Parts: sequence; structure tokens; C-alpha cells
Amino acid sequence: MALRDAMVSSSEQYLHPGETVEAVFGAQTTSQYLFGLTGAIGFIILNKYRIVVVTPQRILVLDSGKFGMKKARGVVTELPRSTRLGPTKGVWHVIPANGEKLRVHRRFFKDVQAADAATPAALA
Repeated sequence: MALRDAMVSSSEQYLHPGETVEAVFGAQTTSQYLFGLTGAIGFIILNKYRIVVVTPQRILVLDSGKFGMKKARGVVTELPRSTRLGPTKGVWHVIPANGEKLRVHRRFFKDVQAADAATPAALA
């Protein structure tokens, strides 16, 4: 199963009845550059992976543990659907989410851009 499909599948239990997924992407809480300073053990201890699920009603940030982005384990926070997630640039894009910095790798930039394109403000 592809990564995005696995993220959508594991996040379905946190959606309201009838709520559909517009976009999904992964993020991490710790800078990847910390890996070089503290080594693999330090990075694993400090980092947490997140799944960001964008629906027509809201943006859900789900915890997916310390070792991967495939399995949602619980809700971290919920953001209003009108929240802009981009514009993206560089290799890593940072999204502030209620006191936590979500670092999104460029492989998910197209998903962030699709989510922003579908925001209610963008459609009006």
C-alpha cells in the first residue's frame, strides 16, 4: 500500500461521518539537521511523526509515533479549514500548529499546495 493511501486509511477512524479527505501528507516535529548534531539516537528520542489530514471542514494533525507516518495513533490538534499551509519552498517547509512546528518534506509539497488551492478562501 502506498504511503498516502496508508495515511488516509489509518486516519479514517478520526473523521466525522461523511467527512472526506481532500489532502493528506506527513510531517515531523524535529529538524532533520539535529540528526547530524545528536546522532540517530537523539533524533529518535526527540522526533515525532505526524499525519496532516485536510478535509472540507477542518485540518487534523494526527500523531503517528516515533518510527513512521503510516499509522495514526491519536489526534494532536485540529486547525480551522481556512488555515493556509503554504506557500512551500526549499527542501523543508515549516507549518506552525498550536505551538508545534511541523516540518514537511518537499515530497509532500504538491499535497500542501492542493490543500491550499481547495481552501474556502481560495474558492471564494
